[in-house]
Amino acid sequence: MMQTLSLTVASVMCLSAATSRAAEIKVLTAGAFKPVVQAVIPEFEKRTGHRVIVDNDTVGGLAKRIKSDEAFDVAILSPVTITPLVQEGKVAAGSVNALARVGVGVAVKRGGPMPNIATVEAFKEALVAARAVAYIDPAAGGSSGIYFSQLVDKLGIGAAVRAKAVLVPGGLVAERLLDGQADIAIHQISEILAVPGAALVGPIPAEIQNYTTYSGGLSAKAANVDAARAFLSTLMSESAQAILKQRGMEPAK
Repeated sequence: MMQTLSLTVASVMCLSAATSRAAEIKVLTAGAFKPVVQAVIPEFEKRTGHRVIVDNDTVGGLAKRIKSDEAFDVAILSPVTITPLVQEGKVAAGSVNALARVGVGVAVKRGGPMPNIATVEAFKEALVAARAVAYIDPAAGGSSGIYFSQLVDKLGIGAAVRAKAVLVPGGLVAERLLDGQADIAIHQISEILAVPGAALVGPIPAEIQNYTTYSGGLSAKAANVDAARAFLSTLMSESAQAILKQRGMEPAK
Protein backbone atom coordinates (compact mmCIF):
# COMPACT_ATOMS: atom_id res chain seq x y z
CA MET A 1 0.00 0.00 0.00
CA MET A 2 2.83 2.39 0.95
CA GLN A 3 4.65 1.58 -2.31
CA THR A 4 1.50 2.24 -4.33
CA LEU A 5 0.97 5.54 -2.52
CA SER A 6 4.59 6.55 -3.17
CA LEU A 7 4.24 5.79 -6.87
CA THR A 8 1.01 7.79 -7.04
CA VAL A 9 2.57 10.79 -5.34
CA ALA A 10 5.60 10.56 -7.64
CA SER A 11 3.35 10.42 -10.71
CA VAL A 12 1.41 13.47 -9.60
CA MET A 13 4.63 15.36 -8.93
CA CYS A 14 5.99 14.49 -12.38
CA LEU A 15 2.73 15.54 -14.05
CA SER A 16 2.70 18.77 -12.09
CA ALA A 17 6.31 19.50 -13.08
CA ALA A 18 5.56 18.79 -16.73
CA THR A 19 2.51 21.05 -16.61
CA SER A 20 4.49 23.87 -15.06
CA ARG A 21 7.06 23.63 -17.85
CA ALA A 22 4.43 23.69 -20.60
CA ALA A 23 4.12 27.05 -22.34
CA GLU A 24 1.85 28.75 -24.83
CA ILE A 25 3.68 30.05 -27.90
CA LYS A 26 2.21 32.68 -30.20
CA VAL A 27 3.42 32.39 -33.80
CA LEU A 28 2.83 35.19 -36.30
CA THR A 29 3.32 33.86 -39.82
CA ALA A 30 2.96 35.04 -43.37
CA GLY A 31 0.08 33.21 -45.04
CA ALA A 32 2.26 31.26 -47.47
CA PHE A 33 4.12 29.57 -44.61
CA LYS A 34 1.04 28.90 -42.48
CA PRO A 35 0.40 25.39 -43.93
CA VAL A 36 3.90 24.32 -42.87
CA VAL A 37 3.46 25.74 -39.37
CA GLN A 38 0.13 23.97 -38.94
CA ALA A 39 1.57 20.68 -40.18
CA VAL A 40 4.38 20.56 -37.58
CA ILE A 41 2.29 21.67 -34.61
CA PRO A 42 0.64 18.33 -33.65
CA GLU A 43 3.92 16.43 -33.28
CA PHE A 44 5.60 19.39 -31.55
CA GLU A 45 2.78 19.77 -29.02
CA LYS A 46 2.71 16.04 -28.34
CA ARG A 47 6.49 15.88 -27.86
CA THR A 48 6.93 19.00 -25.74
CA GLY A 49 3.58 19.63 -24.04
CA HIS A 50 3.65 23.22 -25.28
CA ARG A 51 0.65 24.80 -27.00
CA VAL A 52 1.04 26.77 -30.23
CA ILE A 53 -1.31 29.59 -31.23
CA VAL A 54 -1.03 30.63 -34.90
CA ASP A 55 -2.08 33.93 -36.44
CA ASN A 56 -1.39 34.80 -40.07
CA ASP A 57 -1.52 37.94 -42.17
CA THR A 58 0.28 39.44 -45.14
CA VAL A 59 3.97 40.19 -44.58
CA GLY A 60 3.22 43.92 -44.57
CA GLY A 61 0.33 43.46 -42.17
CA LEU A 62 2.44 41.47 -39.72
CA ALA A 63 5.25 44.02 -39.85
CA LYS A 64 2.81 46.80 -38.90
CA ARG A 65 1.42 44.74 -36.03
CA ILE A 66 4.87 43.93 -34.66
CA LYS A 67 5.92 47.57 -34.92
CA SER A 68 2.80 48.40 -32.91
CA ASP A 69 4.13 46.15 -30.13
CA GLU A 70 1.77 43.22 -30.59
CA ALA A 71 2.95 40.38 -28.34
CA PHE A 72 4.35 37.27 -30.04
CA ASP A 73 7.00 34.60 -29.54
CA VAL A 74 7.96 33.60 -33.11
CA ALA A 75 7.59 35.59 -36.34
CA ILE A 76 7.93 34.18 -39.85
CA LEU A 77 8.41 36.88 -42.47
CA SER A 78 10.46 37.71 -45.54
CA PRO A 79 14.12 38.67 -44.87
CA VAL A 80 13.64 42.24 -46.13
CA THR A 81 10.84 42.66 -43.60
CA ILE A 82 12.34 40.90 -40.61
CA THR A 83 15.76 42.60 -40.82
CA PRO A 84 14.42 46.10 -39.98
CA LEU A 85 12.47 44.58 -37.09
CA VAL A 86 15.76 43.25 -35.70
CA GLN A 87 17.30 46.70 -36.07
CA GLU A 88 14.33 48.22 -34.25
CA GLY A 89 14.67 45.76 -31.38
CA LYS A 90 11.38 43.97 -32.07
CA VAL A 91 12.98 40.67 -33.15
CA ALA A 92 15.89 39.25 -31.15
CA ALA A 93 19.29 39.76 -32.78
CA GLY A 94 20.97 36.48 -33.71
CA SER A 95 17.70 34.52 -33.65
CA VAL A 96 16.80 34.79 -37.35
CA ASN A 97 17.14 31.73 -39.60
CA ALA A 98 16.11 31.21 -43.24
CA LEU A 99 13.43 28.51 -43.42
CA ALA A 100 12.18 28.07 -46.99
CA ARG A 101 11.29 29.73 -50.25
CA VAL A 102 8.25 29.52 -52.52
CA GLY A 103 7.48 30.61 -56.07
CA VAL A 104 4.41 32.17 -57.65
CA GLY A 105 1.92 29.88 -59.36
CA VAL A 106 -1.23 29.92 -61.46
CA ALA A 107 -4.47 28.23 -60.42
CA VAL A 108 -7.89 27.48 -61.89
CA LYS A 109 -10.95 25.78 -60.47
CA ARG A 110 -10.49 22.01 -60.28
CA GLY A 111 -12.06 20.32 -63.29
CA GLY A 112 -11.90 23.43 -65.46
CA PRO A 113 -9.75 24.02 -68.57
CA MET A 114 -6.03 24.39 -67.90
CA PRO A 115 -4.52 27.41 -69.68
CA ASN A 116 -1.17 27.22 -71.41
CA ILE A 117 1.45 29.05 -69.33
CA ALA A 118 4.53 27.24 -70.64
CA THR A 119 6.13 30.41 -72.01
CA VAL A 120 6.04 34.08 -71.08
CA GLU A 121 3.99 34.84 -74.19
CA ALA A 122 1.51 32.05 -73.43
CA PHE A 123 1.23 33.29 -69.83
CA LYS A 124 0.44 36.80 -71.07
CA GLU A 125 -2.21 35.46 -73.45
CA ALA A 126 -3.82 33.44 -70.66
CA LEU A 127 -4.11 36.53 -68.46
CA VAL A 128 -5.53 38.68 -71.24
CA ALA A 129 -8.04 35.98 -72.21
CA ALA A 130 -9.25 35.41 -68.64
CA ARG A 131 -12.63 36.81 -67.58
CA ALA A 132 -11.33 37.82 -64.12
CA VAL A 133 -7.90 37.49 -62.49
CA ALA A 134 -7.58 37.17 -58.71
CA TYR A 135 -4.44 38.13 -56.80
CA ILE A 136 -3.43 39.69 -53.51
CA ASP A 137 -4.10 43.42 -53.32
CA PRO A 138 -0.63 45.04 -53.43
CA ALA A 139 -1.85 47.65 -50.93
CA ALA A 140 -2.29 44.86 -48.37
CA GLY A 141 1.45 44.15 -48.41
CA GLY A 142 1.36 40.58 -49.75
CA SER A 143 4.58 39.60 -51.55
CA SER A 144 2.96 37.88 -54.53
CA GLY A 145 0.48 40.71 -55.12
CA ILE A 146 3.20 43.36 -55.14
CA TYR A 147 5.35 41.35 -57.53
CA PHE A 148 2.49 40.43 -59.88
CA SER A 149 1.30 44.04 -60.11
CA GLN A 150 4.80 45.12 -61.14
CA LEU A 151 5.17 42.14 -63.48
CA VAL A 152 2.07 42.80 -65.60
CA ASP A 153 3.30 46.37 -66.15
CA LYS A 154 6.65 45.05 -67.36
CA LEU A 155 4.83 42.63 -69.66
CA GLY A 156 2.78 45.50 -71.10
CA ILE A 157 -0.60 44.15 -69.95
CA GLY A 158 -1.03 46.05 -66.70
CA ALA A 159 -4.10 48.04 -67.77
CA ALA A 160 -5.80 44.97 -69.27
CA VAL A 161 -5.29 42.90 -66.12
CA ARG A 162 -6.30 45.63 -63.67
CA ALA A 163 -9.54 46.18 -65.57
CA LYS A 164 -10.67 42.69 -64.53
CA ALA A 165 -8.71 42.26 -61.31
CA VAL A 166 -10.25 40.65 -58.24
CA LEU A 167 -8.09 42.09 -55.48
CA VAL A 168 -7.90 39.99 -52.33
CA PRO A 169 -6.87 41.78 -49.10
CA GLY A 170 -5.37 38.64 -47.59
CA GLY A 171 -5.93 34.92 -47.17
CA LEU A 172 -6.27 32.28 -49.89
CA VAL A 173 -6.65 33.89 -53.30
CA ALA A 174 -7.64 30.61 -55.00
CA GLU A 175 -10.89 30.57 -52.99
CA ARG A 176 -12.14 33.22 -55.42
CA LEU A 177 -12.15 30.50 -58.08
CA LEU A 178 -14.59 28.38 -56.12
CA ASP A 179 -17.32 31.02 -55.87
CA GLY A 180 -16.89 32.13 -59.48
CA GLN A 181 -15.46 35.57 -58.77
CA ALA A 182 -12.42 34.73 -60.91
CA ASP A 183 -11.42 32.08 -63.42
CA ILE A 184 -7.68 32.36 -62.88
CA ALA A 185 -5.72 33.07 -59.70
CA ILE A 186 -2.13 34.12 -59.11
CA HIS A 187 -0.64 33.32 -55.72
CA GLN A 188 2.24 31.62 -54.01
CA ILE A 189 2.18 27.89 -54.72
CA SER A 190 1.92 26.82 -51.08
CA GLU A 191 -1.27 28.84 -50.69
CA ILE A 192 -2.79 27.49 -53.91
CA LEU A 193 -2.22 23.93 -52.69
CA ALA A 194 -4.04 24.83 -49.46
CA VAL A 195 -7.35 25.22 -51.36
CA PRO A 196 -8.84 21.75 -52.06
CA GLY A 197 -11.10 22.90 -54.90
CA ALA A 198 -8.31 24.66 -56.79
CA ALA A 199 -5.98 23.08 -59.35
CA LEU A 200 -2.39 24.24 -59.68
CA VAL A 201 -1.69 24.83 -63.38
CA GLY A 202 1.98 25.29 -62.55
CA PRO A 203 4.56 27.90 -61.61
CA ILE A 204 4.81 31.01 -63.76
CA PRO A 205 7.61 30.74 -66.40
CA ALA A 206 11.14 30.53 -64.99
CA GLU A 207 12.27 33.72 -66.75
CA ILE A 208 9.80 35.79 -64.76
CA GLN A 209 9.53 33.67 -61.62
CA ASN A 210 9.90 35.34 -58.24
CA TYR A 211 10.75 33.43 -55.10
CA THR A 212 9.88 34.68 -51.66
CA THR A 213 12.14 33.48 -48.89
CA TYR A 214 10.75 33.12 -45.39
CA SER A 215 12.81 33.51 -42.25
CA GLY A 216 11.86 32.85 -38.67
CA GLY A 217 12.96 34.82 -35.64
CA LEU A 218 12.18 35.15 -31.94
CA SER A 219 10.54 38.13 -30.33
CA ALA A 220 12.97 40.33 -28.39
CA LYS A 221 10.35 40.17 -25.62
CA ALA A 222 9.30 36.53 -25.98
CA ALA A 223 7.44 35.37 -22.90
CA ASN A 224 8.60 31.78 -23.46
CA VAL A 225 12.05 31.96 -25.02
CA ASP A 226 13.03 28.29 -24.63
CA ALA A 227 9.73 27.02 -25.99
CA ALA A 228 9.85 29.50 -28.87
CA ARG A 229 13.40 28.49 -29.72
CA ALA A 230 12.39 24.82 -29.67
CA PHE A 231 9.54 25.50 -32.11
CA LEU A 232 11.79 27.44 -34.47
CA SER A 233 14.26 24.53 -34.39
CA THR A 234 11.43 22.17 -35.30
CA LEU A 235 10.72 24.26 -38.41
CA MET A 236 14.34 23.68 -39.44
CA SER A 237 14.35 19.92 -38.80
CA GLU A 238 14.55 17.10 -41.36
CA SER A 239 10.91 16.19 -40.82
CA ALA A 240 9.95 19.78 -41.65
CA GLN A 241 11.84 19.55 -44.94
CA ALA A 242 9.52 16.78 -46.14
CA ILE A 243 6.51 18.89 -45.15
CA LEU A 244 7.90 21.86 -47.09
CA LYS A 245 7.98 19.82 -50.27
CA GLN A 246 4.43 18.55 -49.75
CA ARG A 247 3.24 22.13 -49.30
CA GLY A 248 4.87 23.42 -52.50
CA MET A 249 7.93 24.99 -50.86
CA GLU A 250 11.63 24.21 -50.95
CA PRO A 251 14.60 24.81 -48.65
CA ALA A 252 15.90 28.37 -48.64
CA LYS A 253 18.98 28.93 -50.81
